[in-house]
Amino acid sequence: MAQLFAYIAHKDGVADDSALELIEAAKKIDGGADVTAVVIGSGIDGICNEIAASYKEVVKIDNDALAYPNAEVVRKALLNVLPNDGIILIPHDTFGMDLGPGLSIKSDSPFVADVVDIEGIDGSELKTIRQEYGGQVSTHVSCDISAGAVLTIRPGSFQPDESKSAGGGVTDKSGDAGDLTVGRRFLEIVEAEVGDVDITKSEVLVSIGRGIEDEDNLEVAEELAEAMGADVSCSRPIVDQKWLEKSRQVGTSGQTVKPKVYMALGISGSFQHVGGIKGSPFMIAVNKNPKAPIFQVADVGVVADILDFMPDLTEKIKEG
Repeated sequence: MAQLFAYIAHKDGVADDSALELIEAAKKIDGGADVTAVVIGSGIDGICNEIAASYKEVVKIDNDALAYPNAEVVRKALLNVLPNDGIILIPHDTFGMDLGPGLSIKSDSPFVADVVDIEGIDGSELKTIRQEYGGQVSTHVSCDISAGAVLTIRPGSFQPDESKSAGGGVTDKSGDAGDLTVGRRFLEIVEAEVGDVDITKSEVLVSIGRGIEDEDNLEVAEELAEAMGADVSCSRPIVDQKWLEKSRQVGTSGQTVKPKVYMALGISGSFQHVGGIKGSPFMIAVNKNPKAPIFQVADVGVVADILDFMPDLTEKIKEG
């Protein structure tokens, strides 16, 4: 079978949570025993050593041109270093959506996006599951991996392998990266403004979505958050309505949060929203729709109208 590779996303010297999730995804592909981590960037020795605790082999590609994750540059480095018939697993985030399709075209291999589960291999066919229509429909997708494949894996779909007992080694392939000159170039990072509350540092979040129905009902959510000692966050529709500021939005186009407890109220659970929740918090989901995708990632699910649920819970907390 083709060799397995896991692209390790990282920021500010810290590997993303998806690094450990990709191990479990790889295990569903013929056992995944030979999965190799690929760490790309500039000054990445610390991350490589960290990842070697979880992967038996780590490929390091260190170059000043890779200091900022430019998908065009990373794609070129991967094509120069990795075999064309390898199976490459990439986190399905905004960067992965930029990197994956072009990598598939350049390596002339199949591409499957936003994989939420892997059924295994039948001959040369890899069987995967992805979701359509906001998670309402599961689609079974098979691809021929005899010439390799590129898969983007939805963050949070696989339990992270936290054993960290691999004791792997690091192989420096920086010299094989070749000429990394590309047309696209990095200009600057524009940091998002921090509002009155920095939800990225909140330990408990009460997050509201479309189910809140009306701006006047925000007060009910704020009362619940106060009773719980939590901060209020939201999904994108609330920001689009201008009911809360952008700094309160959780998701791939908003803030990345890492609370201990996350309560999702009236939130469907699209991958764009769930992709902004890291660290495997204890998640409570409340939604009127029993088939809402949020229930697939929640530890506790409650099928209820949040406008009835919130005041009842607030009252119970205050009684206790």
